[in-house]
Amino acid sequence: MELDGKVAVVTGGTRGVGAGIARAFADAGAQVVTCARRPPEVALPGTEFRPLDLRDPDAVRDFFAALPRVDVLVNNAGGTPYRLLTEADAARHARVLELNLLAPLTATLAAYERLRRARGSVVMIGSVSGTRPSPGSAAYGAAKAGLENLARSMAVEWAPDVRVNTLVVGMVRTERSHLHYGGTDGLAAVARTVPLGRLAEPYDIGAAAVFLASDAAAYITGASLQVHGGGERPAFLDASTVPKER
Repeated sequence: MELDGKVAVVTGGTRGVGAGIARAFADAGAQVVTCARRPPEVALPGTEFRPLDLRDPDAVRDFFAALPRVDVLVNNAGGTPYRLLTEADAARHARVLELNLLAPLTATLAAYERLRRARGSVVMIGSVSGTRPSPGSAAYGAAKAGLENLARSMAVEWAPDVRVNTLVVGMVRTERSHLHYGGTDGLAAVARTVPLGRLAEPYDIGAAAVFLASDAAAYITGASLQVHGGGERPAFLDASTVPKER
C-alpha cells in the first residue's frame, strides 16, 4: 500500500481524524497537502498546510488550480455540534449540510481534471450517522447519507478514470471526544459498547483511507467500507430476558 510520489490532499487534515489521515498518507510515502481555515496547532511532519475555506467555491477552485498534480483527494472536513432539530431554524441546519455534503462535492469537482489525468482516487469520510437515526445531529446524518450516495454516483460516472469510495466511520477518540462522550468514565463506558472494546484512533481511519487510495484497492470503486469496530450491539440483546449463554 505504498503511495510513493503520489500527491494526496486531505481536507480538514489539521486535527482529529484529519490529522490521523494525513499522518497515515505521509507514512505511506505520499506528498500530503492539508487544508483548513486555520493552521494546525502542532505541525504535522511530512505535510504541507495551505489555508482554505471549503465553503467558498471560488477559493476551492483556485486552490486546486494552483496544484500541479492531485492523485488522491480525501474529503474529511466536516462535523457538527449537538443540536436538536427544534433548537435551530432551517438555515442553521443548512450550514451543516453545506459543510458536510456540498463542500465535498465542490472540492471533488474542482479536483476532477487532475484526478482524471492521474487516474486517481477519492475517499469520502462518511459516518455511521448516515446509516441510522442521528438524534441531535440529524442534518449531519442526512449529509453523510447523501455523501455516501454521491460517491456511488461519482464512481459510476467517472469510471474507469477515477475511483470513488467511502469510509463509514464510527466513534473515534480525538482531542474533542469529551464533548460528545464525557470525561474518562464516559469514554470508557462508550468504548464498552463497541464490539472491539475501544474507540477508533485517528490513525485507524487513516490506514483504511490509505488502503482505498492504494493499488491494493485497484478494483474497488463505489464501495462503502465500514470502519466502526463491529458497529453497535443490538439493544434487544441486552433487553431480552432469555438466559445468555457464555
